[in-house]
This record gives sequence, C-alpha cells and structure tokens, in this order.
Amino acid sequence: MLLRVHPADDLIVVLQDFPAGAEVCLEGQKWTLREAIAAKHKFAARDFHVGDLVTMYGVTVGRAMQAIPAGGRVHTHNLKHEAASFSGKRQSLVWTPPEVSRWQGRTFQGYRRSQGPAGTANYWLVIPLVFCENRNLGFMREALTRALGYGQSTAYERYAQHLADGFRQGKRGAEMDGPGLDEMAQPSPLFPNVSGVKFLEHGLGCGGTREDAVALCHLLAGYMAHPNTAGVTVLSLGCQHAQVSLLEESLARFHPNFDKPLHVFEQQKSASERDMMAKAIRTTFDGVAKAGEQVRVPCPVTDLVVGMECGGSDGFSGISANPVMGHVSDLLSALGAAPVLAEFPELCGVEQSLCDRCVTEELADRFVHLMRAYEGRAQACGSGFDANPSPGNIRDGLITDAMKSAGAAKKGGTGPIVDVLDYGEPVRKRGGLTLYCTPGNDVESTTALAGGGCNLMVFSTGLGTPTGNPVCPTLKVATNSRLMKRMGDILDFDSGPVITGEKSVAEMGEELLELCLATAGGEFVPKAVALGQDDFLPWKRGVSL
Repeated sequence: MLLRVHPADDLIVVLQDFPAGAEVCLEGQKWTLREAIAAKHKFAARDFHVGDLVTMYGVTVGRAMQAIPAGGRVHTHNLKHEAASFSGKRQSLVWTPPEVSRWQGRTFQGYRRSQGPAGTANYWLVIPLVFCENRNLGFMREALTRALGYGQSTAYERYAQHLADGFRQGKRGAEMDGPGLDEMAQPSPLFPNVSGVKFLEHGLGCGGTREDAVALCHLLAGYMAHPNTAGVTVLSLGCQHAQVSLLEESLARFHPNFDKPLHVFEQQKSASERDMMAKAIRTTFDGVAKAGEQVRVPCPVTDLVVGMECGGSDGFSGISANPVMGHVSDLLSALGAAPVLAEFPELCGVEQSLCDRCVTEELADRFVHLMRAYEGRAQACGSGFDANPSPGNIRDGLITDAMKSAGAAKKGGTGPIVDVLDYGEPVRKRGGLTLYCTPGNDVESTTALAGGGCNLMVFSTGLGTPTGNPVCPTLKVATNSRLMKRMGDILDFDSGPVITGEKSVAEMGEELLELCLATAGGEFVPKAVALGQDDFLPWKRGVSL
C-alpha cells in the first residue's frame, strides 16, 4: 500500500512495511525499494541530486543532502529541512463550504453564561498568582477535592489499597486477587452540576521578566473568563511580579465585562496563613454550592470554540487524523462556529497558503509578523523552527519541520481565516478559522488554546500521548487503528480507517463532529477528563518549539 499525498509530490508514503528489494507500483509507476522501508516512512519517486528540493503535500519539505535514487529511503541521513519562502501577499480565496444542512439547528446541552459562548463543562478554579502559593494550593486541593466528591483516586491507587487490605487480613499470593482495575467505582460529587474544582498549579509569577508576569496574567485572565469556568478563587502572596492589579488590568483589557464570582486572598495582608486558608476554603465551598444550581440547557453549535491540536505525531498524522480534523474545522466554519489552529513552529513552509486564506491583508500581515518574530527569537538563541521535530516524530517518519508542518496544518481545513491572535488574546470571530500563536509543545499549546477561550479541543496523536487540560474537554484522535487498539485507554477516536481505505476523510470528519457535539453536551466523557489529566503549562515567551 502506497500513497502520493499530492499530485506534485516526489515522495511516496509507505502505508505498510516493505522488505528490501520489494517491487511496488502506484499510478502506473514502478519502483524497486533499495532497502527495507517501514510503514509511515517515504521513498523517492524520482532520482534526486545533491541540493534538489523535495516536495510533499504539494510544498517544499526538504533538500537532498546526497544523491537519492528512485526507490531509495528518505530520512535524516539524506534529507535536511528546507521550507519555501513566502511573501505574505495574499491571493483571493475561493472556498466552497461543505454541506452542513444535517447540522443546521443542532444544539448541545451546555452551560449558558451571561455573556460569550456557553460552557461545555462547569468548573470552579483555584489559581495561584505565584509559585509561592503552591503549598497552600495543595492544601486546598487536599481539603476540597475528596470532601466534595471529586477525588480522582486512580485505579492503581485503589488496586494497591486492595492489596494492602488483603495483606493485613493475612492473605498472600493468589488469595489477594480481586476486582480488576476497571471494576472499582469512582466517588460521586456532592454537587453533580459542577464538573469539578480545578487547581492551576504553575512555577511562574515572580523572577523572570516583567513580560513573563504580564503574559501569565493574560493567560490566567483567560481561564477566569473561560466559558467552562463558573467562578474563581485567587491566592496571592503579595510581593510578586504578577500583582493582583496586573491580573485586573488583563481582565479589563481582554474581558471588560467579566462578571463571574471572583475571590482574592492575599497572604501578606492576612492575619495568618490559617486565617486566610479557612476563609478561602469556606468561600470556595459556598461558591461551588452556588455554581451547582446551574444546569445544562440547549445551546447552538455556534457556541463551539474548538482548538485543533496535535502531539506525539507520526508519519500518518498528516494523512489521516489531521485531515479528518481539518474537515471538522471546515464543518464548524460553515456552521458559524470557531475552529482554532495553533502551534506556529509547525506552520513552517505553509505560510503562503495560510496568507492566501486570510480574509484581509491586515490579517495576513499580522500572521507574517508573528511568524517571523517567533523564528527570529529562535535563531537569536542558536536554534530555529527546523529543530522542532522530536526523536519520536523522526523515528516515525516526520523527517523535517517542513514535512511535519505541512501535515500539521491540515488540522485547520481549507476555509477562510477570519482572525490571527497572539498568545493570551481571546478568540472572538466565528464562521472561519482563527490562527493562534503558541509554541509547538503540545501542553504549552493546549494551555494557551484553553486560555484563549476554546471550550473543546480535538487532539491528534500517532505515537500516543495522554495530554488533557484542567477546564477544556480534550478528545484524542489516533492516527492509526494499531495505536487505538494498543492505547485505547487514553484515546477516544480512531481515524485509522482512512489509512486502510475503509472510510473517507469526509466520512470520518462527520463522525468526529458528532463526537464533538456529544462531548460538548456531556454525553461523552473523553479519556483525558475521566483520568484527570489536567496539564497546565504557561509559556514564558522564550524559545520553545
């Protein structure tokens, strides 16, 4: 099984393992493979000379470092990163939206807010303004989580407790066998209409630069105003760079009509730590009880703000999962919702096509400015976007950043780009794609997407990663069925039928949209949510690829 992704490509993707000497053919062309080639990897469709540009997805993805014969395996020993230049001058976009009549008028059961989009969940947040408050944050987590019935005691913890109890009873060996890991029940919450109390522990707020403190406050303000947030408790030491006043400035700038319950406790102004903690716990308890009065109601699809993310990508990501997610992006755009594409280091080499999709010259100019500023910072530190691919990416067929980027960009579909935002800015526009400046690191990026207001995220992976978010439900999409079978305990959706040819990208995109609606309405619980995978990693705006 072979695939030429784009008619202009001179790389062929191998969809199954082939031994050395295998004779293969595609579209009337025949090759003899010079060496064994594993699934997800590529071979040359023609002879390459040293210095020749190499094309995949219809764009430049590298330059040959040595002669590569037709049928020769392409990898890091003979191909280096090279991306096409771009002017940023956009060409007019002619877009034919997909057929969406079957979803017109559809709703999901969400939490309606006084302003902005509805929530797909209903959380109370406890936020430290500085790492000095992390110990107190931990005390509040211990005090409230189990008392309110949100304790995420893991299956492993419960199993270990079962073994310990058996040992105390004098049992040994097979006598200690008991219920399996999946047969032990989770506790029930005291307030079932509240999705949980989440604690955003981080290591910032002081030290570093003032720019770090400002960026942190922008991010935290986004979480406070998030559609899935019912109310907030803030812990402040008092003397840190990330002052309460700085947080208030971020709220006033980006969320001027913020009206959710907000309770701030500053330790250096308190009678004692015990006094502050008692007040913070009591106030939070009362806030959660009040938030529990809110119920899910029908909300329009236009309230969906969906972040498109990838992590642990492989050679199938840009062929199956990402195009499937891209079709979801186009369906959401056509329905008047808001798909969001981030990870700017993973848009390297496709800048011009994205500029062409921008609805105004100003948006194209801003995208170019953000990309070049980001790349400039990386180069100033002796790095660059070319350093983005991880060892796992390379091992599974993503040889250069341009190759990885061309596949990653597929998550954004083909529709118009209606906005371009920097880190910490809220998503506002509907009916098209928003580009959001974040690192390529998946947790830094998902943290930022939620801070921008995404109330749902869809995350593709080919290697398998458990990434989740404290406030935003995250659906995990496997690029291949083998991965889904092996790691189905942390994944939610299998796009593997695209690889085998059993289903089309459009068919799987429609299925994934239905799963998005079920998740938004609380009918489906993603594995990352069920497992309590609350990844939160603010970006310090230094070099992170």
